[in-house]
Amino acid sequence: MRFILIGIGLTFAGFLVLGIFGENYQAATLESDEFGTCYEYFEDKPPAEINCSFKILDQTVFFSVVIALIGAGVISLVKGAKGDWDNKVNPEDMVGPGTQNEDSPKDDK
Repeated sequence: MRFILIGIGLTFAGFLVLGIFGENYQAATLESDEFGTCYEYFEDKPPAEINCSFKILDQTVFFSVVIALIGAGVISLVKGAKGDWDNKVNPEDMVGPGTQNEDSPKDDK
């Protein structure tokens, strides 16, 4: 169950990061292919011309991080859905109602 929750969280985080910050990284390939020059845009000053390879490298690193988040989430989901690791508990390690250990006091009322 833990892996399923972790997988859902990682996958959601990957799509959330892509949705919030992805807009800033999608124009590098288009600018490079169509115009041959790339610009970095600022709010308070005019755009500055930059090297397209740096902008494409930033885009590649960003999408690699997003793919890693989503991939880790999917792997965790598969492991959680497929695994029986949480059922492999030794009887002496079990705690909770319905379990009796030699160490626990017995209620003889």
